Amino acid sequence: MIRHLCLIGILALLFVAGTWHDGFPLEEMETPHLAKSEGIEGGEKTSLGARTVVIPTPVWVIGSYDKEGKPNVMTSSWVGICCSKPASLMTCLRKATYTHGNIMERKAFTVNIAAESSAHQAAYVGRVSGRNVDKFKKTGLTPIKSSLVDAPYIKEFPLIVECRLTKTVELGSHTMFIGEIRDVKADQTILSEAGVPDIEKLKPFVFAPGSSKFYGIGQSLGSVSDLAKATENK
Repeated sequence: MIRHLCLIGILALLFVAGTWHDGFPLEEMETPHLAKSEGIEGGEKTSLGARTVVIPTPVWVIGSYDKEGKPNVMTSSWVGICCSKPASLMTCLRKATYTHGNIMERKAFTVNIAAESSAHQAAYVGRVSGRNVDKFKKTGLTPIKSSLVDAPYIKEFPLIVECRLTKTVELGSHTMFIGEIRDVKADQTILSEAGVPDIEKLKPFVFAPGSSKFYGIGQSLGSVSDLAKATENK
């Protein structure tokens, strides 16, 4: 009986440990789904079930302070632009994450977008918890206190977005944090002649749910207007 209870306790601890990463969802822990082919008008497709394997997703590193003022960063891929006026973006986090509590406490966060050369740092800060590790010390990254919002950003990352929390939405396993963009800061080296971030100079990367891998951005396929005209002129 005692051995049985101990085994249950160990399994419970392993389960909790496996869900306390600050960053990426653990797709490898999902229940496997058997693919099945379905006839659909115009072609046959394979059903994968209701899963988060839609690719690709961005790789954003979220910066925050805890209630003692300790800076922390985590990597999130459940993210995106969500409004133009006011300019706003969102990130979705599990309540178990350290960053979730930080944003609720400080009502602010930053988005830090890394170049390919910092992929290893982005991967690391998404796989360990700030409760146990000083991620800035471990990675050698430098926290800079934002003058606009109550959150730090990463000096070495070339594109920064400073956000004030305006709304939270409880979705189920995740909370959606909507932040109003107060400023976007960029290294001069990644700006185009028009003064906006240039994807070819920045060299960001994306995350592929399901494979849990990072991928670089490929070559340009052309401007949206030119590609649309190609169809219009057929």
